[in-house]
Amino acid sequence: MKKNHLHLVAVLILALLLNACKKGGNDAKPDPVDPPVETSLLFPKKEMRAVWIASVYGLDWPQSVYTMAGQKQQYIDYLEKFKSLNINAIYFQVKGMGDAFYNSSYEPWSASITGTRGVDPGYDVLKFMIDEAHARDIEFHAWMNPYRIATRASSASSFPALHSSVKPEWVLDFPTIRIYNPALPEVRQRLVDIVKETITKYDVDGIHFDDYFYPEGETFTDQADFTKYGAGMANIQDFRRDNVNKAIKGVYDIIVATKPGVVFSVSPAPEITKNFNTLYADVKKWNQEGWVDVVIPQLYQEIGNQYNDFQLRLSEWSQNSFKAALMVGHGYYRFGDATAPAAFQSSSELQRQFDLTRLNKKVVGNAMYSAKYLNLNKVGITDKLAAIYKDPAVMPFLGRNVAAAPAEATNVRIENGELKWNVTGNVKSVVYYFSDLKKEGKVLTITKGNSISINTIGYYSVSTLNIDSQESKSSGVVEKK
Repeated sequence: MKKNHLHLVAVLILALLLNACKKGGNDAKPDPVDPPVETSLLFPKKEMRAVWIASVYGLDWPQSVYTMAGQKQQYIDYLEKFKSLNINAIYFQVKGMGDAFYNSSYEPWSASITGTRGVDPGYDVLKFMIDEAHARDIEFHAWMNPYRIATRASSASSFPALHSSVKPEWVLDFPTIRIYNPALPEVRQRLVDIVKETITKYDVDGIHFDDYFYPEGETFTDQADFTKYGAGMANIQDFRRDNVNKAIKGVYDIIVATKPGVVFSVSPAPEITKNFNTLYADVKKWNQEGWVDVVIPQLYQEIGNQYNDFQLRLSEWSQNSFKAALMVGHGYYRFGDATAPAAFQSSSELQRQFDLTRLNKKVVGNAMYSAKYLNLNKVGITDKLAAIYKDPAVMPFLGRNVAAAPAEATNVRIENGELKWNVTGNVKSVVYYFSDLKKEGKVLTITKGNSISINTIGYYSVSTLNIDSQESKSSGVVEKK
């Protein structure tokens, strides 16, 4: 009996050991499995790095240069500057005064191009600009003012003649500004048609609206419009907001129906309540409904400003961006301006602002206003931006898918001092470098090729990007010793 008893005990112990090794048992824990190397890598944050280029009054471009050669060179110089700073997108103002930067069916050629409104400059300005930007892997977003037609010094001056396609009853005149009447269905349709024409004729990456909707500080005589079109609206203020809502939704819908890969963005004033109460722009609703893909509030004040504290406004927009991706507009022009607060007399203010935006998980990028100030480099502000943007950045995915998901890079290897890999399809490749697998890596390059020379000891990984900026899974790392 003793021998049998010992045998039974041994069997029971063996059974218990076998059961403990089974995965999914009531008390047993799964065997630990080391994750693939790439899942533990710390990748740098994706960033849209943008600059606004204002064309009204020739502010940034062409600055009273009216020759084709001169204009092209000035624009190329900007792009080369942006490329050197690892900037990957521009918002160029193609419709600032009820005008156009191409041969439009709806609006005259911009006076900024030739000095005279309605005069053909003799070359396809918009195609040239888009092609040159894309040649440098810089996105081109067409910036439009939805309502403004013209400005004047005072009511003693005349506005320029309306385009032949514009009916006089569609416009509203104020002492210093003429706008399309936001209350009219014909005006909304015209705006939608202009956007459709632009995205159909040209390979723009986005349509962008600024912060001008109903003009601030004007007295409106729209009671008749309210009576005619305002059924169901509680008051005339809600009616005005609804007019702008319909315009925004109409533009969004035509983009999705016509060329869904185009990104729709808006850069509102910094205060949500001011947009709502004064400009009649219910930006919060647009974000909630998903009518805009990206919202870029113009946070042009410094950290600690008593009226529009940068940090406070950033927090408010973070909480109210909803379905829209959030970017931040910076008052780059204020740095070194003697009339600006003390904070803008040092480039360290920009660093502090970027520290806040990069820590904010909602923020996917930053935009600088405006282009010409990058060349001025007052208080070393462009040197600071160069330091902040010292490495390239991957563009975040924004908007809608139109292309197939990118296939992963394969056969990533090091041969004779070169990192090499294979790709398939219409993709670009992102090469990441990690000095230490426990530290955040950096983007070495974004390239259409499939090899680069390397000489730094460390770890390398490759991913791919399709035309929508969708990124594939990264490859496992290869080590250069």
